[in-house]
Amino acid sequence: MKLYGYWRSSAAYRVRIVMHLKSLSFESIAVHLVKDGGEQHKEAYTGLNPTHLVPTYVDDDVTLNQSLAIIDYLDEKYPAVAIYPTNIAEKAKVKALALDVACEIHPVNNLRVQQYLVNTLSVAELDKLAWSYHWMNIGFAAIEKQLKSSAGKFCFGDKVTIADICLVPQVYNANRFKLDMSAFPHISRVVDNCNQLPAFIAALPENQTDAKL
Repeated sequence: MKLYGYWRSSAAYRVRIVMHLKSLSFESIAVHLVKDGGEQHKEAYTGLNPTHLVPTYVDDDVTLNQSLAIIDYLDEKYPAVAIYPTNIAEKAKVKALALDVACEIHPVNNLRVQQYLVNTLSVAELDKLAWSYHWMNIGFAAIEKQLKSSAGKFCFGDKVTIADICLVPQVYNANRFKLDMSAFPHISRVVDNCNQLPAFIAALPENQTDAKL
């Protein structure tokens, strides 16, 4: 079982959390997203993943990209530690919150968008940062409202779900860019609770071997 990723990739971070929650043994293979123009653009990698993105999951004859597809595959294959509620309505609500992060906040702030803003559109660094703050604030404000009614220790009650798995990496990015999180106390509390769990600690970007490269 192999996971191709980058230590600061939010999408790869999500998959690492799940693999550690499920106590899966896997080989982590670094794909440096900046070095030499980005190793994700090299033929050796695009043969596995034509999207030029991370992560990529490989296990025998199964090769998958897109973090949520990988996570759903792992959840069905290794169901002992479930990341979705069994109730249909609750499962849909959990997935919707996860998608609020994965589809609404993350894509407009990821590396290739930031590189396009700077390299192609000649956006200044401060304006690029303002762009990130704008979309993160809008997304977090919506999630904060939802957590007022749904959160216990975690996003939905007291059990870790896919919502937490998507939220934690996004908040890590927000903190890296020094976004003021004081307006989002429920989000901050949930993330702090998650980050005390061994699986989340093991998945932290700074705890990956390629963080030292």
